[in-house]
Amino acid sequence: MTLLTLRRSGAQMRHSAANLGELRGRWGEEVAVEHLRRLGFEIVDRNSRPVSRDHRLEIDVVAWDPATDTMVFVEVKQHSKLSPFQRRIRSIDRRKKANLRIACGAWRRANGWKGGFRFDAVEVYGVPGGGRPVIDHIEGVRLFVPPGRFVKWR
Repeated sequence: MTLLTLRRSGAQMRHSAANLGELRGRWGEEVAVEHLRRLGFEIVDRNSRPVSRDHRLEIDVVAWDPATDTMVFVEVKQHSKLSPFQRRIRSIDRRKKANLRIACGAWRRANGWKGGFRFDAVEVYGVPGGGRPVIDHIEGVRLFVPPGRFVKWR
């Protein structure tokens, strides 16, 4: 399922890179949701935008973990290949963490959730139709800077 766009001249066809990225991202989310269901999670919400006026504040998956009685906010990242030289959750930078903090707080307020919660990341390595994907589920990702981590310069 590749989206092709036709140029006005009609002579040339090209793939839209943005649409291919969106297609792979949706595939990665489907793989992650199936992984979470196999672990016993109940999916509560997907692609939630608790603040409608800000498109950056999106939560990929909101799931209930009955084993720990916790609401889990999940960020899904899809990568085409796994490299031993890259660190885990490399694409969740400081700006993305700040947006996730805001979005999760807004979701909790909008839904009246006052119970326990945590942030997980699920990285999916592979491409649609490329064989069995590798899934890396990282539980309890820290989105807040622990106190006392600032360096004292002399």
